[in-house]
Amino acid sequence: MIDNLIRSYLNYARIERSLSANSIASYRRDLAQFGAYLVKEKLPITQIERNDIVEFLITLYERKLDARSVARYLVSIRQFFRFLMMEGIVPEDPAATIEAPKIRQALPVFLSVKEVERLLEIPDPRTREGIRDRALIDLMYSTGIRVSELCGLCLGDIQMQSGRLRCIGKGNKERLVPVGRSALAAVQKYLDEARPRFLKNGVCSHLFLNQRGKPLSRVAVWKLLSTYGRRVGLRRPLKPHTLRHSFATHLLDRGADLRSVQMMLGHADISTTQIYTHVVEARLRQIHKAHHPRA
Repeated sequence: MIDNLIRSYLNYARIERSLSANSIASYRRDLAQFGAYLVKEKLPITQIERNDIVEFLITLYERKLDARSVARYLVSIRQFFRFLMMEGIVPEDPAATIEAPKIRQALPVFLSVKEVERLLEIPDPRTREGIRDRALIDLMYSTGIRVSELCGLCLGDIQMQSGRLRCIGKGNKERLVPVGRSALAAVQKYLDEARPRFLKNGVCSHLFLNQRGKPLSRVAVWKLLSTYGRRVGLRRPLKPHTLRHSFATHLLDRGADLRSVQMMLGHADISTTQIYTHVVEARLRQIHKAHHPRA
């Protein structure tokens, strides 16, 4: 029964709420584990109480999951029970009064401008992969787009003449983001010299392709960035979001206003963007301490 209810909820989330494929996949993973726990403990969905959910969350901590991951599971469970209430399957949400774990908001990890410049020099311009990867990295840093947005880009989404990029973000929201000259030139080189060699004899509308002429996956982007990060000697693993954090931090560092950065990042709430102001403030304090004679 629980599996059928989870499938019904996922269909509702996809069709009625228009959630993205990534969100649906996340809910599917979380609820599958919650469902397996209920089956193991022989707990009927109609008899779940608050303590049952608390016990499930405790098992997540025992598996060494962090507070952020546990909080995500709790959100998934709450959304699931709200759906069950709407369908008349349960009378109330047993998770409603469970307090979310306290999440310590860490400052985003970002690269320096020099590190970005060194990173862009690493891909080999003599190979199709190197040309593609240079365009990919330059575009991510120039626009601050998420890795899922990058992998979803199609040929018509990048407007060379106007220097803008159309991307579909969370909640299937569309936005236009300016693209820098360097990134435009790198993408044009990729389109002219490398992409046809990935395509072979096939047809694909996606912008960035893998060796088989298929759309480049998020996992593939994670792997190639990790490899380049090691080659450039970065102290921490290079992740797609590191380039997004670098984009936002460097803009604010050079005087961009918070609202504009929010729009370019596609944040629904400006409070999400404000974390980057803390990064800039922290850097200013470091500079003051290091260079002022009476700091």
